[in-house]
Amino acid sequence: MTDTKTPEQLVAGLVRLLTVAPAGEDRFTGRQQPGGIGRVFGGQVIAQALQAAQATAPEGMEAHSLHAYFLRGGREGVDIDYSVAADFDGRSFANRRVVARQQVGEGEASAILNLTASFQKPEEGLEHADSPMPDVAPPEDLVPDTELRRRFLEQMGEVSEVQRTLMLRPRPIEMRTSDKLHWMNAEPKPPAAHSWFKAVAPLPPIENDPAIHRAVIAYASDFTLLGTSALPHGLSWARGELKGASLDHAIWFHRPARADEWLLYATDSPWSGGGRGFNRGRIFNREGQLVASVAQEGVIRRAK
Repeated sequence: MTDTKTPEQLVAGLVRLLTVAPAGEDRFTGRQQPGGIGRVFGGQVIAQALQAAQATAPEGMEAHSLHAYFLRGGREGVDIDYSVAADFDGRSFANRRVVARQQVGEGEASAILNLTASFQKPEEGLEHADSPMPDVAPPEDLVPDTELRRRFLEQMGEVSEVQRTLMLRPRPIEMRTSDKLHWMNAEPKPPAAHSWFKAVAPLPPIENDPAIHRAVIAYASDFTLLGTSALPHGLSWARGELKGASLDHAIWFHRPARADEWLLYATDSPWSGGGRGFNRGRIFNREGQLVASVAQEGVIRRAK
């Protein structure tokens, strides 16, 4: 059956997914993704945990960084509980610690992620920028990844129904890449990729809800990142050649940015070894300003 949701409905669903519900003192519930299959997307857990932290931050302070560790893989079909601890409230900075728990088996709920977020009262300061935006084709000149996924499945021939559903389901984030990502590429290539992304329909105005724009950027920051460390090896999760999972994830928010306007995600992987791959990301707006930096290490192993 074809999903006929409009772009506006897809984005409204994303906002609902990333809007955590109060569940007691400094506790929140993260909704499950409707129709989700298998393991929970790591970007969803990061974004929901950030939203829980933002909901308890002192008034007038904005998240400027987060550091997260994935402890266990979450599973779809089960809500996630987020508990927040206020470790520090200062005049300029504040800190929140979040533990995400989920019922992943019998017995008590287990921790699946730890996240620490730091907040700052906006202020003027010394400025410099020494990270020029890569010179890549604009998104208007690139093919949407939805079309590339359809072509990929046609080339693959026989695939499981689960894989077909995951590849073809409509997504609230549109991506357009100027390179071949790991799932498109069977030949070793340098460990770097450049993809544009944005919400497929307008989000709430950033002036009214800057937190949701940071949460959507955090959500999208988990796309394409770990796959960058697979590029030098010409291997792909989509072809069943790799096994992997995120271990940790860090984001630094440098300036406000709208997640419903095109942002360029430039990723590279300077190292892999010991069953792990290290990846970095830089996110730019259309004006060439660096709006966020990302780092992640994950498990990357050849499938047996």
